[in-house]
Amino acid sequence: MKPTDIFQETVFSLSANKARSGLTILGIVIGIASVIAMVAIGQGAQSSIEANIQSIGSNLLLIMPGAQRGFGTQVRTQRGSAQTLTSDDADAIAGVDGVQAVAPDVSGRYQVTSKGKNTNTSVVGTVAAYTTVRNLQIEKGSFIADSHVRQAAKVAVLGPTVAEDLFTTADSAMGQTLKINKIQFKVVGITKSKGGSGFSNQDDMIFVPITTAQRFLSGNDYVSTISVQAVDVKSMTLVQEQMTQLLMKRHKIAANGTADFNIMNQSDIVSAASSATGVFTLLLASIAGISLLVGGIGIMNMMLTTVTERTREIGLRKAIGAQTMDITLQFLAESVMLTFLGGFFGIILGYLLAFLISTFGGINATISTFSVLMAFGVSASIGIVFGYYPARRAAGLNPIEALRYE
Repeated sequence: MKPTDIFQETVFSLSANKARSGLTILGIVIGIASVIAMVAIGQGAQSSIEANIQSIGSNLLLIMPGAQRGFGTQVRTQRGSAQTLTSDDADAIAGVDGVQAVAPDVSGRYQVTSKGKNTNTSVVGTVAAYTTVRNLQIEKGSFIADSHVRQAAKVAVLGPTVAEDLFTTADSAMGQTLKINKIQFKVVGITKSKGGSGFSNQDDMIFVPITTAQRFLSGNDYVSTISVQAVDVKSMTLVQEQMTQLLMKRHKIAANGTADFNIMNQSDIVSAASSATGVFTLLLASIAGISLLVGGIGIMNMMLTTVTERTREIGLRKAIGAQTMDITLQFLAESVMLTFLGGFFGIILGYLLAFLISTFGGINATISTFSVLMAFGVSASIGIVFGYYPARRAAGLNPIEALRYE
């Protein structure tokens, strides 16, 4: 049989029962669209998380109090956070080779009020170098200056989210006063919006001088985090090793002892987040893949029904000289065409779903070429795998018995 004859026969056979063919194709369409949309959601979430982590600074190393235990710290105090790092540690780290800037900070959540409005947000006491280390830019006014730190001045720099919560607009916040834990501060600056949420969202923060935060808010000289910016990516590992040795020596911890601090490399944070979202993406794709399996079973069911209905036709074809391979190719072509049509429309629907999710769902769904090719490849494979048995069954019919079939 010529390829053109097979194609014409396939189109004619599928058109003979449009409703059945359409419903079978619909199963594949839903499966393919689900896989593409779910993978797009997973990849979009991964890109968003990585972008949020990268936005907190470049070539960044975070030193936090508490002994390391897996990905995090071991808390050693009843208050819920270890207290082992000081501003003097930050000053010592500034002298390490390969360190470009150092910004210690002390943070906590406090009730903030202003003109009848209130919010509960993160308050970060830090130094002027914080803008460099954490890639923070100022929209209006200025950031905390070294003179503010020396004088323990009661000044505050607001993230845009906090400014809108307390003063409606960022413009109206400048020069106003607010109370943090019942202590009055003057607003001297507004940071530029970075977007994002969750992990270290700098749009929803208030920045004050570190000395002010230690004296009036935390009540001690300890710091919550020391942020360190390395000169470049290549030097990060060496800088991390040197800082570890320095702090071990300063804290009088033996070489084989357990450190009372934990250094997190930004690259490690990104890698861990990517690994977690990768598993999440795989889970979503696997769940969506179940619908593809159901669609494949639907194709096999339709083809087996078709073989039964066309038993006399098969017998007649074999009686006039059709070869076993011709019959096999005929029914296999019908199965593959069903899945190819389902794959084509499934890809279109998948793109549409991803667009709608990005537009109205608040998730930046990202479609990759790999996910589209994978979905289409799986579609073609389903057509061959689930269509092979009905095709072989049709080809194996005895022509005499087939012609007698009622």
